[in-house]
Amino acid sequence: MGADSGPGAPAVVPWRKVLYERQPFPDNYVDRRFLEELRRNIRVHQYRYWAVVRETGLIAQQVSCVAVFLTVWSYMEQGDLVPSAVLWVCLSCALLGYGLYEVLGGSCVRERTRLADLQSSTIFLAFTFGFSPVLKTLTESVSTDTVHAMSAVMLLAHLVSFPYAQPSPPGSLSLNAALFGSVCLASRLPGALHTFTMLSCALLVFALWPCLLHRMREKAEWSFPWAAVLVCLAGVRGLGSLWPEGALLLSLALLTLTLVCPLLLVHLQRHKDNIHGPWDEAEIREDLSRFLN
Repeated sequence: MGADSGPGAPAVVPWRKVLYERQPFPDNYVDRRFLEELRRNIRVHQYRYWAVVRETGLIAQQVSCVAVFLTVWSYMEQGDLVPSAVLWVCLSCALLGYGLYEVLGGSCVRERTRLADLQSSTIFLAFTFGFSPVLKTLTESVSTDTVHAMSAVMLLAHLVSFPYAQPSPPGSLSLNAALFGSVCLASRLPGALHTFTMLSCALLVFALWPCLLHRMREKAEWSFPWAAVLVCLAGVRGLGSLWPEGALLLSLALLTLTLVCPLLLVHLQRHKDNIHGPWDEAEIREDLSRFLN
């Protein structure tokens, strides 16, 4: 354990926790003071139940957005929805959402002008409308079961890879997965106008809505829970009109996600046991920015 001690032995040399000095101790020696610096859970963040429930609302509403999108696609496939009507609804929602986004922005410095936003929207709609006949025939040689399976996998990838911490703008992987699944589903609709309408709806649901929701969370926190609840109700109601059992499963999944999972997180937080001590890596907390100038 240390230097020899006995009647004729020299005085015991105190052990020091240094590497630059030769000491009469083994390399793996530690004294009784080693565990005196042990600290537990010094950086553990304590979660509150309702705060976690509020944050899980973003995940629940994103799942419901997928359910709303699938509901619109199913009604269009069955011929119960006219593409022109869906287009007008999407246009109205887009204009209303853009106006609300601008109002909530207030005096924030804009990175893009309104003219640039209008040009981007016009270019996207023009290219999508022009390539709709091509997209309509994109999966003609692929079986319907394979198209449905690919769409399901892509929408699941969208939900898994969605940047819930910073949803504005949506992550490239998440958005591309959602658009790819939308193209696969839109190619199974009756006409080119249906395809164009479905892709426009996908852009509104998966690209523009997360940006508006993020702005609402930042500027009008009181409105975010209500928006999430309305989207969840719309998803359950739309799925229930097509598949009542599926609406029940979706309701159970949303309740589990928003109420049960936060309860488990808060409960398991009590059993968290992180230890810190002299064996941790060194952390430089001094401001070193002056050395970078």
